[in-house]
Amino acid sequence: MAKARTRFFKPREKRVNRSMAGNTMLFVLMVICGLAMVLPLVMVINNCLKPLDELFQFPPRIFVKNPTLENFSDLFRLMNDSWVPFSRYILNTIIITGGGMVGHVLIASLAAYPLAKHDFPGKNILFSMVVLSMMFSWTVTQTPQYMIISWLHINNSYLALILPACSFGMGLYLMKQFMEQLPDSLMESARLDGANEWQIFWKIVMPNVKPAWLTLAIFQFQQMWGNTGSTFLRDEELKPLQYALFQISAGGTARAGAAAAVTFIIAAVPITFFLICQKNVLETMTTSGMKE
Repeated sequence: MAKARTRFFKPREKRVNRSMAGNTMLFVLMVICGLAMVLPLVMVINNCLKPLDELFQFPPRIFVKNPTLENFSDLFRLMNDSWVPFSRYILNTIIITGGGMVGHVLIASLAAYPLAKHDFPGKNILFSMVVLSMMFSWTVTQTPQYMIISWLHINNSYLALILPACSFGMGLYLMKQFMEQLPDSLMESARLDGANEWQIFWKIVMPNVKPAWLTLAIFQFQQMWGNTGSTFLRDEELKPLQYALFQISAGGTARAGAAAAVTFIIAAVPITFFLICQKNVLETMTTSGMKE
């Protein structure tokens, strides 16, 4: 009898109500959008390989006809002629970008954990202030930020760029929203096993929100990589690589080839960092299937 019921009462399969014409139009639209997004990157790659006569050709060509590496050799020659060593600019960039990225992820995660998994007086007010801070443009807070940096006497130092990066409200908001998806039973079972709050945070919370903080690290890396430090840094020995590259690209027509190589380097580093972290960023959270 049970076999007969399963034979006559099979669950109906869901059918996708989509025609062949709709699928074709959707595919064509996706191809057009994909080409529109990849075309600037293709032009950047081809421009850095073009000689000067092709760079100034009108109408401009998308693909290079006679590829050359002279643009990169001109760029490195200009960097070596600078009175500040090229390695110094790279070291400054590593310190500023790495310090701002790691500091922002750590502080945002540490601040988001109590807001997401603990109850205390003023919790909603603090989170509302964080959300409100994201409504202001960076140019609005630029003057108060400069005044605070000057009062702290850390102007013209690495901390002048690293500390403001650690206080970006978007990271705290993102981490809180991801941590709220974790079941409270995970933390409760860890407390019953004798784990303290630090152990819960590092061994349970952070591994389960790995896609969130990797995404945050990519956003912060991109923002710090494009920072020239011209607002707070005065000494040439402290300025990052971006400042030196922009100075070279602003040299006019004679440095058009080096400027094309600069554009490629500026775009290639964040893209490479994203490709390295892409697998972890796009994966589904490990807690997506958990239920209380």
